[in-house]
Amino acid sequence: MTDLHKGLTQAEVIRSREQHGRNLLTPAKRKSLWALFFEKFSDPVIRILLVAAFLSLGIGFIHNEFAETIGIFCAIFLATGVAFWFEYDAMRKFDLLNSTNDDTPVKVVRDGEVMEIPKQDVVVGDVVILQSGEEVPADGRLHEAVSLKVNESTLTGEPMIDKTTDPAHFHHDATYPSNEVLRGTTVIEGHGVMVVEKVGDATEFGKVAEQSTVESEEETPLNLQLGRLSKLIGRAGISLAVLTFVALLVKGFLFGGLLEADWITIAERVLQYFMVAVTLIVVAVPEGLPMSVTLSLAVNMRRMLKTNNLVRKMHACETMGAITVICTDKTGTLTRNEMRVHETKFYQEGIDDLIREGIAANSTAFLDTHGKVIGNPTEGALLLWLRDQGVDYAALRGGAKVVDQLTFTTERKFMATLVDSPLGGRYLYIKGAPEIVLNRCASFPDKTAVEAQLAAYQNMAMRTLGFAYGRCDGAQDCGEALERCPLTFVGIAAISDPVRDDVPAAVHECLDAGIGVKIVTGDTPATAKEIGRQIGLWTAEDTDYNHITGADFAALSDEELLERVQALKIMSRARPLDKQRLVRLLQQRGEVVAVTGDGTNDAPALNFAQVGLSMGTGTSVAKEASDITLLDDSFSSIATAVMWGRSLYRNIQRFVLFQLTINVVAVVIVLLGSVFGSELPLTVTQMLWVNLIMDTFAALALASLPPSRSVMKEKPRKSSDFIITPAMSRSILGTAALFIVVLLGMLFWFGEAITPYELSAFFTVFVMLQFWNMFNAKGFASTQPLIFSWKGCYAFFAVLLLILVGQFIIVTWGGEVFRTVPLTWNDWLLIIGSTSLVMWVGEIARTIRYFSRKRG
Repeated sequence: MTDLHKGLTQAEVIRSREQHGRNLLTPAKRKSLWALFFEKFSDPVIRILLVAAFLSLGIGFIHNEFAETIGIFCAIFLATGVAFWFEYDAMRKFDLLNSTNDDTPVKVVRDGEVMEIPKQDVVVGDVVILQSGEEVPADGRLHEAVSLKVNESTLTGEPMIDKTTDPAHFHHDATYPSNEVLRGTTVIEGHGVMVVEKVGDATEFGKVAEQSTVESEEETPLNLQLGRLSKLIGRAGISLAVLTFVALLVKGFLFGGLLEADWITIAERVLQYFMVAVTLIVVAVPEGLPMSVTLSLAVNMRRMLKTNNLVRKMHACETMGAITVICTDKTGTLTRNEMRVHETKFYQEGIDDLIREGIAANSTAFLDTHGKVIGNPTEGALLLWLRDQGVDYAALRGGAKVVDQLTFTTERKFMATLVDSPLGGRYLYIKGAPEIVLNRCASFPDKTAVEAQLAAYQNMAMRTLGFAYGRCDGAQDCGEALERCPLTFVGIAAISDPVRDDVPAAVHECLDAGIGVKIVTGDTPATAKEIGRQIGLWTAEDTDYNHITGADFAALSDEELLERVQALKIMSRARPLDKQRLVRLLQQRGEVVAVTGDGTNDAPALNFAQVGLSMGTGTSVAKEASDITLLDDSFSSIATAVMWGRSLYRNIQRFVLFQLTINVVAVVIVLLGSVFGSELPLTVTQMLWVNLIMDTFAALALASLPPSRSVMKEKPRKSSDFIITPAMSRSILGTAALFIVVLLGMLFWFGEAITPYELSAFFTVFVMLQFWNMFNAKGFASTQPLIFSWKGCYAFFAVLLLILVGQFIIVTWGGEVFRTVPLTWNDWLLIIGSTSLVMWVGEIARTIRYFSRKRG
């Protein structure tokens, strides 16, 4: 065992470091830039696009035309490039936010001398001297503890724990033993001496940090749904291609003279049919979908950053819209992580000056110039209470000359200070556990009333302090004053870590949105339930079935917990890995889980949840494990992120509806044109313009739509839900059928000899049908007609204007490049007016639904 007075020798330090390693945490493995970039190609739609691109490349070599191939590859690299850049940019910002320092000086005893060494050089066996305000550098056992209080909130959620070496005062229900201190916790009062037992990754802090870097294999809801969509598109495209190939073969042999043709002609025609079939697959693939998803996610990343929410992983923006459960810690997330006086009950009248002087002088805490507490948080709460009443505690403390002082200890359970007061005379001020202080008083009010008030505060999970004073003119120290001076009980103060102002409303909004909220904390059951009551989570109808302690949770099997886990609202006395297990069990029950937390204890759960939300003031380990960092520590930002996520998903659905409508039209026209002998009367350059509208412009327009609070009135979508809803299917097929009838009708009207003027009109009608259908896509699933929902949609209308101007320029001055001739103003008015019926029919339907709901 290490000699506390001599510490380790230099030789012992070297041996210990060789045996147990350095006091460093293994850093989280960073993905290389190449790995980050190629990761973007795992998107299911990107994969099907790659197949389409290489098929198109094959067609290009045969026909010596590569425009379509270039367009698809551009769409692929634009989508993956944008996604890569935004995640890389977020990673750089995060690294600046999350920088740590392993060179913090630590006081140790070595070779019989006290010296300071960097935290990373601490080894097992070192004797470390702990003082108020310092962070514990490693895990160890206490050998001295004088009035020692430690902030364990980073590991257990508890902001103030008494530590002692006296077994008689051990807290047997504490999360960690009372004579042990752990890396990452902070001394807030007193001092002590510890012998290091674990360093680096072997510490509790290190174990939790390790779990926070384990790769989670949980797929995001959006990826699952895009995967299903890509399979549907792939199957539909292949089925249509096979159908077309067979139809063309039958047509060729029965009506095309292939039965009498030679083998070379047959081979050439079969290859031509195959190319038409492959073209159908290429046309069926929505190459703009990855761009739309990426742009939507990127826009949301920027919006959230402007509100102090740093998104590290792009898909987390959308996944927030799919969450069904939020597991949150208490301290620093639901509460302010600062002790404040909730209420005071002073029973003596006419002694306000004595009460204020007693609070100011009988204290070891301070307030800095910004009002931040330095020292014991409970004593700091009393100083903040004085400040809120306009009292300068420093002036009162300076005016009262301290004769003697007894600091608070777990054995004594009170603090006493003897002062020469400017009020006249020598006074003894005492504060501490109310029952202890009350029993020392000769004069007190109705004891039954005081005890009833104490019970009421304690049922509300508040810390209580009792105050007393006595006139002790002849006493020379606190011990003498306590023995011979009669004390008068003044009253009590209830102190708590108050709930953040915005939390109850944010929790209420989440509950209304169908999202379950669960508190997971290292605090006591009474405190956890009281906080749950204050935020509107724990109600009179809840029973013990809705609450569990960490010990009981660990004792139950997964099978037993799976039956109960969804009903749980509060887990108290939780250890770090309990939260992670809870997340895993909820996911097994089909829940999409978000976890909030600011401590190292939250890191494993933050990592394994579908979305981890860390606080900006949290530990580096918590932030490293999270997907989103709430820089303003605001729980209300979670509800806002859910709204944005749901709105983003709605925008993606709008784009899918818009593009698949056009894809169905294009596929059917190509199919019918190939089978019945007519080709689509659109050139490659015209199709590139159409694709630009369908992909980039539509993605920009629909991704820029603002979020809507109305989505918070809906229940979360299920992970099993398909991205294309029945309403979308009806809209896609109905609108596509209308477009096909119009376009085929125009071709039939023009006859076999189509003039350049007619082709220009056909091209313009094709584009304007898409133009007006974008309004219907915007209005999909909206609770209001478009006339009521234009606010904040300036980018949408700007893109529409760009499309209209672009089409006019191409038709008027495109010439041979776009195979167009100018149209007359009457033609423009006729085409714009007639195609606008697409929007007006949709708007009339939306208006009827809107007023029907209002009447209902």
